[in-house]
Amino acid sequence: MSITVKAYIEHDELALVPTLRSAEEIRIEVTTQANTDPDSDRFPFRIEYDDFDELEGFLEQDPTVHRYELVDASAEMRIYYIEHSEETILLSPIVTSVNGFMSCAESKCRGWFVQLQLPDREALNGVWEYTKKHDMDFNIIEVYGNTGSEMNPSFGLTDEQLEALTTAYRCGYFCEPREMSLDDVAAEVGISSTAMSGRLRRGMQNLISGTVVDDETLEKINN
Repeated sequence: MSITVKAYIEHDELALVPTLRSAEEIRIEVTTQANTDPDSDRFPFRIEYDDFDELEGFLEQDPTVHRYELVDASAEMRIYYIEHSEETILLSPIVTSVNGFMSCAESKCRGWFVQLQLPDREALNGVWEYTKKHDMDFNIIEVYGNTGSEMNPSFGLTDEQLEALTTAYRCGYFCEPREMSLDDVAAEVGISSTAMSGRLRRGMQNLISGTVVDDETLEKINN
């Protein structure tokens, strides 16, 4: 069964991370394109910022940017084609190699929020192993099993755990540094911090056991 994965990824050498960490209140989004070449290092980015002269100064200094080209502009938004440097770490090659695709990628905190469409759990395991190999923080926010046109939460997440995880993500609890404390996130849901901590812990446990640790891996861990 195909799955949809929402995750937050972070690494110093991910595409444009130096720029988004230098520019406050910047919003960067990868725009949809027809190119599906897993070896491509050139992507269109939609960037919202209040000072584009300053932005291009950040791009010039960004070690993940080899060159950039402005293709569209308005008062609050610009679209650039950006070619990445050789040392840039990208998630797209592994996603494409496991027959998946990235349906959404946008800047968040000090990294990227991504939504992946993957053929199965084995493909997700492949993505997970790739991120660990490159020392990337890969934090799963939601996983859905796709059945026809419907998408239903799976892998043992209860409604309460799903609410806790999505609220914590929305409030920046998983960012580094955190944008909101556990007490404040709990207040958003209307429960105690102890209850929120338990829901987050059990929710992450269910996600890991349902998406990363299979029976063979679990047997190795226990032995």
